[in-house]
Amino acid sequence: MTIAVSYHETVNVLQGLNWVAASPFARAEWFALLAASATRPVLVALAQDERGAMAALPLIQAETRLEPLANWYSFIFTPLLSEGADAAALLHAVARDLQRHARRVTLWPLGAEDGMASDIESAFKRAGWTCFLTNCDINHILPVAGRSYAEYLATRPGPLRTTLKRKSKRIEVRIITFFDDDTWNIYEDIYAHSWKPSEGDPRLLRAFARQEGCAGRLRMALGIHEGRPVAAQLWTVEAGTAWIHKLAHRQDADHLSAGSVLTAALMEQVIDRDGVALVDFGTGDDPYKTDWMDEKRVRFRLDCHNPKTVASWPHIARAALRRLATRSSAG
Repeated sequence: MTIAVSYHETVNVLQGLNWVAASPFARAEWFALLAASATRPVLVALAQDERGAMAALPLIQAETRLEPLANWYSFIFTPLLSEGADAAALLHAVARDLQRHARRVTLWPLGAEDGMASDIESAFKRAGWTCFLTNCDINHILPVAGRSYAEYLATRPGPLRTTLKRKSKRIEVRIITFFDDDTWNIYEDIYAHSWKPSEGDPRLLRAFARQEGCAGRLRMALGIHEGRPVAAQLWTVEAGTAWIHKLAHRQDADHLSAGSVLTAALMEQVIDRDGVALVDFGTGDDPYKTDWMDEKRVRFRLDCHNPKTVASWPHIARAALRRLATRSSAG
């Protein structure tokens, strides 16, 4: 099979093509949002076979290595694939050709559940790179397993159920499935008065919410106490999965547990009305997530070094020693 690999300094090359998207983070539109706020040069590696099937690896150039076009909002990084694409062959072609352009490629966060972490690692190893795959984060998830919301709620910890029973009467919940600037302004005001650090890229997040609202995938919730908005959450629903993107409540409203009330309301929305099979709570091993989620998945970092480049040898040696030390301590 003949495969051509080309490189592009803009994500515009991804637009208008028939990519298979199973998440918010595997669409050309997502990478366009990331590229618009990127502070380093973008490099898209695009492989196309003789049948017209394609794979794209959106990257950024970070001094001596290539990194994923991703940021703190990305639950997962995955290449773009067209319908019927031979992922193994196309990614191998990209990995082989990239040796002419970089001495190090680092990709994260990668998932194992879709096979992508192993597929990319295999592609780079076959192409001659020296690769190190390590754990980099935790992803909490809830497989719904056919349960209704009431059945799901009955399995939650007793203290959480007691909190919801006591606090729900004090919070008016509004669920919004369309984008509205006034509602978004309320979310931003709540976030600004929450316990959380400054929003990483508020313009990107607003644009993402607007995009998801136009597509019918947005699920927002506002919590109102005595006429005052005190909590807000941003979720989206796509391909049988609910994605929990942002949670915030006013710091002076901690005693109301409005965040828990909103999470419960949105759980009921996505389970009973949207009929999702999975709820994804993103990255970060926060203890409170175990109250809502049933399982954890590992997110991986793949470090690929070009052994044909002398400058790579010290990095390879240090990474090999770290892996050996990890295995020794685990044993």
